[in-house]
Amino acid sequence: MASLAAKALAMILSAASAIALTLACSVTDGDTIRCGDERIRITGIDAPETRACRQGRQCVEGDGEASKRTLEAIVAGASLTIVRLGRDRYGRTLAVVYADGTNIACTQLAARQAFYIARWDDDGMVAADCPELIHRTA
Repeated sequence: MASLAAKALAMILSAASAIALTLACSVTDGDTIRCGDERIRITGIDAPETRACRQGRQCVEGDGEASKRTLEAIVAGASLTIVRLGRDRYGRTLAVVYADGTNIACTQLAARQAFYIARWDDDGMVAADCPELIHRTA
């Protein structure tokens, strides 16, 4: 119950994220979207790369293009709510994103187009929103 209250509070405190709702958002890959000039990295998940895995990195297995298409279908025409949590080392906004009220990380996990990464789940919001899915993919 406390996690639901924390989520509600985070959504209220991030009222500035409502601005992103009026911008056209596009999908970069299975775990990143762009709304206007803002690049947004979805917390709690890692999706397969759409390009070759860079040398020295460990990338998750799967079809990056399929993951991207799935996320495109999730956000197409949806009302997005963005709960901003910080920035990553690449300057992207780290956020939990809801499409019509559903956590898109959970939707990607349910579609098996991403993997849950506990250390990337800032504030445990993905775990709180879809606990049945994180145990399957952890």
